[in-house]
Amino acid sequence: MYKKKQMVEVEILDLGDKNQSFGRLDDGISIFVQGPAAVGDTVKAEIFKIKKKYLVARMRELVKPSPHRIDPVCPYFGLCGGCKWQHMDYAEQLRLKRKQVQDALHHLGGFKDIECRTCLPAPELFGYRNKMDFSFTDLRYLTPDEMNLEPDEHEKPLDFALGFHAPGCFSKAIDIDHCDLSTPEMNQTLNTVRAFCLEHKADLPIYSTHTHTGELRNLVVRHGGNTGEFMVNLVTSSHNPELMEKLSAKLQDALGEKLTTFVNNITSAKNTVAFGEKEYILHGPGYIQDTLGDYTYRISANSFFQTNTVQAEKLYFQILEAAQLKTTDLVYDLFCGTGSITLFASSHCKKVLGVELVESSVNDARENAKRHAVENCEFIQLDMKDFKTIKPELDAFGAPDVVITDPPRAGMNPKAVKMLLEIAPPVIVYVSCNPASLARDGQMFCEEGKYRLVSCQPIDMFPQTNHVESVARFERI
Repeated sequence: MYKKKQMVEVEILDLGDKNQSFGRLDDGISIFVQGPAAVGDTVKAEIFKIKKKYLVARMRELVKPSPHRIDPVCPYFGLCGGCKWQHMDYAEQLRLKRKQVQDALHHLGGFKDIECRTCLPAPELFGYRNKMDFSFTDLRYLTPDEMNLEPDEHEKPLDFALGFHAPGCFSKAIDIDHCDLSTPEMNQTLNTVRAFCLEHKADLPIYSTHTHTGELRNLVVRHGGNTGEFMVNLVTSSHNPELMEKLSAKLQDALGEKLTTFVNNITSAKNTVAFGEKEYILHGPGYIQDTLGDYTYRISANSFFQTNTVQAEKLYFQILEAAQLKTTDLVYDLFCGTGSITLFASSHCKKVLGVELVESSVNDARENAKRHAVENCEFIQLDMKDFKTIKPELDAFGAPDVVITDPPRAGMNPKAVKMLLEIAPPVIVYVSCNPASLARDGQMFCEEGKYRLVSCQPIDMFPQTNHVESVARFERI
């Protein structure tokens, strides 16, 4: 009989979601262990939840390390919710990412006869991100070493933090000095903005999700992976022209010519999403540019763009390989963002229709097509679940031979999936950043024998994390 707070020793057999790992005790009962374990580790864990068929515990001690375990480089590892896999060598990360996609397709989607290809590796394991979103909170998340300190013994303020949330803790953030996935310019900006906000703390209080008062919400930085252009976007509740001009001057002093543009996005939303309703441009054009292949893309503060530029090019070539486009094909590109996939596909087919909800992204997509004199692309602003409302436009464009869909992590709205099945293109190329969503939506595509899954290629866009991208090809039967 097991008891809460009981310590048990277990070998880790597999990894699961939400920073959990899996093992079996000597009597055969399953145990899920929370904490930074690696497959092959033997750990001591403290039980805190007892179910009929399994236990849940927290990792307390590493007894015997896995052959794949390495020392993480980040001092915030284990606290920050970002790089959960820094303690595993890269070959093991790639194996587990492929396994994630394979397991989701098998167990959630019911695809028993499809084998995922080997996960494509990334050339850069750190410093690869072209976008970072840092959060302000009025409560700083304390490390275990800080828990026993008196208030006056802390080196940093307790009521200010700019950094990342700890897993499951949205009211506090870890006040970080740098992130190893960021570029040096991003980290320099992080510290410049922090110093400025602390200096002007009385005029720039941090927004509270409890009282819905305050100003500072998010700091978003974007860095063109191939162009080097650099954007700083401070998200606040209102616009203070005098303070923003002062901050603009500080950023220009710190970054010099590296700073391409500084914008202040304003939002009245009662959440922490870094998305502005109105934008003020303090320096530069208000956008940056980056290149993928032969195309240069305009990227505004609220526009979607793949966060790993080098791997995005690999991803797009995999999309083209999966689509197998012909010069006579009509293509729909759903969730098209700034039109990056749309333009990539345009030279391989007759026409492409890009569909996107965010207005600024649609504007950027049209501008990107115009800049490259691409005349066989059209873009419309639309929520995918409302696809039926533009049936006349779809009929005028023509029925698609290939649909490329790149939805957010949650996947496609069931209404959008239903509409896509009514359109019934011969080929659907599904670009996924969430294996569970791919498996669920893919299962809906293949219901009643309408489609079959032909191939699936995982791609590592985010080294050191448990996230994996994949490209799947579905063919109509």
